[in-house]
Amino acid sequence: MKQLFLFFIICGVALTGNAQDITSPNGRLSAREISGNLQISYNGRDVLKLSDIEFGELKFDRNVTADYQMLSGKRLHCTNEANEYTASIGSDARIVLRLYNDGIAFRYEYSNLKDSDVPAEHTAYIIPEGVKRWMMQWSDGYEGFYPLTTTANVPASSGFGGSSTSDRPNTHWAYPLLMEPADGVFALITEANIERRQSASSMFNEGEVFRVAPDQNDLKLTGDWHTPWRVVIIGSLADVVESTLVTDVSEPSQLSDVSWINPGVVSWIYWAYNHGSNDYSIIKKYVDMAVQLKLPYVLIDAEWDEMDKLPSNEGKTIVDAVAYANAHGVKPIIWYNSTTGWINGAPGPKYRLNKLEDREKEFAWCDSIGVAGVKIDFFSGDNLMNMDYCLDLLESAARHHLLVNFHGATIPRGWQRTYPNLLSTEGVYGAEWYNNVPHFTQKAACHNATLPFTRNVIGPMDYTPCAFSDSQHPHITSLAHELALTVLFESGLQHLADRPESFLAQPQEVQTFLGQLPTVWDETRYVSGYPGESAVLARRSGTTWYVAGINGKDESQTLTTDLSFITTHSTVQLFADNASGQWQISNIDQLPSQLRCEPRGGFVLVVK
Repeated sequence: MKQLFLFFIICGVALTGNAQDITSPNGRLSAREISGNLQISYNGRDVLKLSDIEFGELKFDRNVTADYQMLSGKRLHCTNEANEYTASIGSDARIVLRLYNDGIAFRYEYSNLKDSDVPAEHTAYIIPEGVKRWMMQWSDGYEGFYPLTTTANVPASSGFGGSSTSDRPNTHWAYPLLMEPADGVFALITEANIERRQSASSMFNEGEVFRVAPDQNDLKLTGDWHTPWRVVIIGSLADVVESTLVTDVSEPSQLSDVSWINPGVVSWIYWAYNHGSNDYSIIKKYVDMAVQLKLPYVLIDAEWDEMDKLPSNEGKTIVDAVAYANAHGVKPIIWYNSTTGWINGAPGPKYRLNKLEDREKEFAWCDSIGVAGVKIDFFSGDNLMNMDYCLDLLESAARHHLLVNFHGATIPRGWQRTYPNLLSTEGVYGAEWYNNVPHFTQKAACHNATLPFTRNVIGPMDYTPCAFSDSQHPHITSLAHELALTVLFESGLQHLADRPESFLAQPQEVQTFLGQLPTVWDETRYVSGYPGESAVLARRSGTTWYVAGINGKDESQTLTTDLSFITTHSTVQLFADNASGQWQISNIDQLPSQLRCEPRGGFVLVVK
């Protein structure tokens, strides 16, 4: 059996810990000292080792309980429990290690700092050659594929998931990183709870050694300081998919009034009309579609600040577009350039949010004209400046009751709990890439079947799903595959990619489905699947279950749909593909135990 070795390397002095096992509260995860190392096991199977740590005896500190409500996400009521152990690292520092029921979380805590540099990070993950892993090459927008490999010797990509342009191996890796260190046992590496005075991190590898590397942080620290939580979710695929560990270790929200935070489905212009948001008539089309489909939101994307320059608009501005949406009962969200990443040659509006006084003025104006939220795009990485800027934006937006969607930005690291007005984040290679590159066409089905086990585990994902027609480059996923993505991919703001003519040409059952689609889930269940091959998840909203499955392969598959946890039902509606690629929509009496999927196909069951 292959093993994954996790090392904390600090000055090379070995751990002297307890001889007895330490465990998670449910007993599935355990740790024991072996020759100065700490071996992590799952259900008695060794999967992960912590070694070479410079501290004394690892002692039980307390039991930690997480029990809280979310406003969006894979589960509204989240609970977890951990046993927390601590050990000193010198006189003014310690490591805090928690064994949760579905993984581990650890961080380093420092005290009595005096105008000190940020302490060096020494965490390294040792991933032996031969271990299956799904890894994404790092980019500041976290937009790439997670291909299956068994080696760290992977050629560097040309960027944004493209093909390799040289034999130079990649050495810079993004979170999350999923691996299968033992058959049927998975570990997903990420981090959580980025706070002020912290940068985010990524990983650099030298062979089998993957070192955690925080991004730039030049602060001088005085007093107390700690790192973000380093998180590894461990267990079966069900444990990984259903885990809320990223938010479990994140700070709770301090907002007293959250009544204005309402997740929902959004009609979205950009996929079909790259420059459509400066055209008043196109905006009207998407508002009208939202009305007909009963969608609560419309997103007015980049270049809305140039609307008055288009002669056909006859002087109409964003104020008129926002008023039109609100008059028809559709809440508008508008786009901004963060003006930290792509600036020259990029669309606007620009430079409106960077300074506190400008940001407060702009968000107050948004609130006053009836804007419900903001999409902020093109950030420049994971450094301290970007992390603090994101927190500034979230706090300012909350003061003016604005929802937030970060694009071209870092992945979720628990902010969706601390700042519940953050309803979605891009950080994913999504459907907009049909606009830009030809290779997405062939890779999309496998990619889509990987994301539920990787990127979407850690937080909301603005993939912008559900395209029945084609953009600049065609898609070869089926109709039911595309519909299934609206359930399979969790996002508090679910942006529908296709054009109005396409959505309104679909059968009435599909239009009704989209109008009733929840984006808030009481419960999420893994049903079946394997990364890159297939994925079947069940999500519950109230008393209705939505079960979505996709085939990530180019040949037909029969997918397992054991839904025995649904003990009663009155109606079951099935959306599937027929052999000719058209809709097959029916009402069925019994919950199926398996369903056949066409190549790159899919299905949705609505169980009431």
